Amino acid sequence: MTKKRDVRDLFKTRLTVARFLKAWRLSDEMSQTEYAKFLGISVQSLCDLEKGRRIPSPGRAAKIAKKIGYPESALISLALRDSLYADGLKYNVKLEST
Repeated sequence: MTKKRDVRDLFKTRLTVARFLKAWRLSDEMSQTEYAKFLGISVQSLCDLEKGRRIPSPGRAAKIAKKIGYPESALISLALRDSLYADGLKYNVKLEST
């Protein structure tokens, strides 16, 4: 018998660009190949992003956000926070437009 996962478990982990992109892709019911083509990136690049092996630059995060119709500042903030966490710095990031 498999253990049923409680939806509250999803909120026990920190949101990352990797988790965000994979969840967004799955909600659109797209394969990695289809989604990579839609985003204009290679399948390997998308795979690396979804696995957390790569963190997008702020510019790349903005381009991805535009393609999927998501606020640029939200995805840029997430990418910056991931970079900080990767360096062992536990900070939240809040962007303000100038």
